[in-house]
Amino acid sequence: MIRNYFKMAWRNLMKHKFISFINLFGLSVGLACCILITIYILHETSYDTYNKKASRIYRVTRTFNNPDGAVTLRLGTVAPPFGPLLQNYFPDIQKVTRLLPNGKTPVKYGDKLFNENQVFFADEHFMELFDVNLVKGNPDKALVDPFTVILSEPIAKKYFGEEDPVNKMIRINNQFNLKVSGVYQPLPSNAHVHPEIMVSFNTLKDTAVYGEKQLQTNFGNNSFFTYLLLPENYPVKNIENQLPDFVDKKMFSPRTPPNFRFSTITQLQLQKLTDIHLRSHLDFEAEENGDIKRVYIFSVIALIILLIACINYMNLSTARSTLRAKEIGIRKVSGAGKGELVAQFLCESVLITWIAMLIALAFVWIAIPWLNDLSGLHLSAKALLQWKWIIPVLLVPFAVGLLAGVYPALFMSSFQPVKTLKGLFKTGGKSISFRQALVVVQFGISIVLIITTSIVFQQLHFMQKAKLGYSKEHVMVLPYYFTNNNQFEAFRNDLLTMAIIKNTGRSSRVPTGRLLDSQNASAESGDSLKPVTSELKFLAVDYDFIPSYDISMAAGRNFSRAFTTDTSNFVINEACVQTLGWKSAEQAVGRNFSYGGVKGKVIGVAKDFHFESLHQRIAPMVMALPKPEQNGFFNQLTIKIAAGNPAEAVNTIEKKWRTYLPEMPFEFSFLDDKYDELYRSEKKQGSLFTIFACIAIFIACLGLLGLSSFAITQRIKEIGIRKVLGAGTGNIVMLLSGDFMKLIILAALISFPIAWFAMKQWLADFAYRIDIPWWVFLAAGLVTAAIALITVSTQAIKAAIANPVKSLRTE
Repeated sequence: MIRNYFKMAWRNLMKHKFISFINLFGLSVGLACCILITIYILHETSYDTYNKKASRIYRVTRTFNNPDGAVTLRLGTVAPPFGPLLQNYFPDIQKVTRLLPNGKTPVKYGDKLFNENQVFFADEHFMELFDVNLVKGNPDKALVDPFTVILSEPIAKKYFGEEDPVNKMIRINNQFNLKVSGVYQPLPSNAHVHPEIMVSFNTLKDTAVYGEKQLQTNFGNNSFFTYLLLPENYPVKNIENQLPDFVDKKMFSPRTPPNFRFSTITQLQLQKLTDIHLRSHLDFEAEENGDIKRVYIFSVIALIILLIACINYMNLSTARSTLRAKEIGIRKVSGAGKGELVAQFLCESVLITWIAMLIALAFVWIAIPWLNDLSGLHLSAKALLQWKWIIPVLLVPFAVGLLAGVYPALFMSSFQPVKTLKGLFKTGGKSISFRQALVVVQFGISIVLIITTSIVFQQLHFMQKAKLGYSKEHVMVLPYYFTNNNQFEAFRNDLLTMAIIKNTGRSSRVPTGRLLDSQNASAESGDSLKPVTSELKFLAVDYDFIPSYDISMAAGRNFSRAFTTDTSNFVINEACVQTLGWKSAEQAVGRNFSYGGVKGKVIGVAKDFHFESLHQRIAPMVMALPKPEQNGFFNQLTIKIAAGNPAEAVNTIEKKWRTYLPEMPFEFSFLDDKYDELYRSEKKQGSLFTIFACIAIFIACLGLLGLSSFAITQRIKEIGIRKVLGAGTGNIVMLLSGDFMKLIILAALISFPIAWFAMKQWLADFAYRIDIPWWVFLAAGLVTAAIALITVSTQAIKAAIANPVKSLRTE
């Protein structure tokens, strides 16, 4: 019997090819989008699950807050003493491992010299917590001895080619040599951190590198990723509840004021390893993380697109029910029960969905490389071939087929045979209302997607064109490798002899980065200095940093070589003036100020500028000028070049670089490129929104095309009569399009508040954002109405210009 149902289903598909094509194509595109988004979701939610002990691993994080309790800094790293202290304090902790990122690191072997970004110091327990496949070397000893290093396979090949790298020496930072003790396979793409070079953590015990005492006592250097291994199913609250007492006891020193508790200004938290990628958005992370909100958004989009495709099927199936009314009547007279008819129609629906599924899989195969290029991810359809997903994937066609087919099946199986065989049956009443409701849902969703996409791109445009308060054009940024001030001054003076170089400056950080450093401050209040309770961000700069970025001064002056005392003075920004409670920038100049233990005066106030992204508010900032011997404060070198010929400027700078720093690789970036990278995820999200909005509208219009075609076919004789009575083509087109336009207007009215609420929530993540313009809603409604009108009009015009004699000759 089932075989007979499928045979009849196939015949019906072939009989109504146009409707079948629309159903098949719509379902195929909908399922393909669903599968692609599912692959993305599986990838995002799989982060770090490749580790066998993933459920038992927790990362230690740290937060800082003002005395009033406001959190000022959230870090995914902690100070070096915390790892061993935690293990000694809590006996339930089985293992602790630490990773220290080394930033951009020059690595040399022979004549090969490159900057590497993924260099970490890793302790000997790292491979006991994380699954690292060591293909060469002994995993028990590879990270034990100081001044040893293990390399990922791509890095080993990059430096050694076909040579065996084990026991060979590489040089890093032009400071010390490391012996290669192993080679490992790269960590998978779904890891939250990807070390490519791991240096033995014991190397840090050497005082020339960091120092063992520093590792034991320095609670201020929060640069160490620290991971704990807990027993299976361990109640982690047992440790979390005791962390405030742990902080108070272990950070206590003879210099601690009486009754002071460190846990009131800094706290430790434990974070599940598998939560890091999607649920951790701290001020410092190992890599850019994903966002669980994005996963939810795209999950909803996938279901929406599939729902639109299912609505098409329901609408077209119920609309063409009149064509099958006599067939249903004869089958009922012949003894077929309602259950058999429902089964037949559901078999048709499942068959169509299965064919659509096969086409969708072909679409997915074609689209995955394109999606990887767009998203920067490493998605693969292999994610669906795991046993736990194969069965759900195979069940999808049945579930979608039943969902899309259940209403048409119940509707058509309820026809009364007497009316259908006498030709008295007409689809009307509730069925038309239901179909209209489905069209409203389809286009309402489409309008929401158009509005959200438009606002995402407007916010992106706003961020790209916002006045930043500094110049980002023609600015090169390089790592600062100069070992002393005299060496840099010679390099700088040499560069400035060339007209193509406008200026060069040094700083601890550069715009587009994060301001993560701060120190204790005291500001003049009355006749004395009083401690500042708010956090003031720290930036080390030289004399030329401010002019290199064309930062304007609101009052006072910049640091100057003419004043030797400027190493004890400060330049602050307008936000800092406001935070300190001073009335104006002019009144701030000349005030006594202490920062990081250095007492001096405020000599200038810079106008506010967006050092960080527009996600963050402009932070109160203190710029200080290190003494000539404090060269270590500088990490970044900025070079302002003349407009016109950047290639010539790069070549000129590289030649000078090779002269002064022959042992350091010459690598640079342009600041405007770094600025664009700040909003890379939003751009990707906007592009994907655009694509899925277009797909949703396309599927909705496809359904509208089929529905309008069928509705017009049902009214073909009415159109003939109207033409005979003198109706023009325009009148008939307006008549046939009017009903659908009413539905689009209703869809717009429903979708507007939904879209407004959704985008209000999305924009709340930006400290600086656009106001949602009213015209976006009007434009989205008009665009949707225009697309729908064009879709319906193609069928309406065809019917309006047809010869009425042909439609009336049977009367």
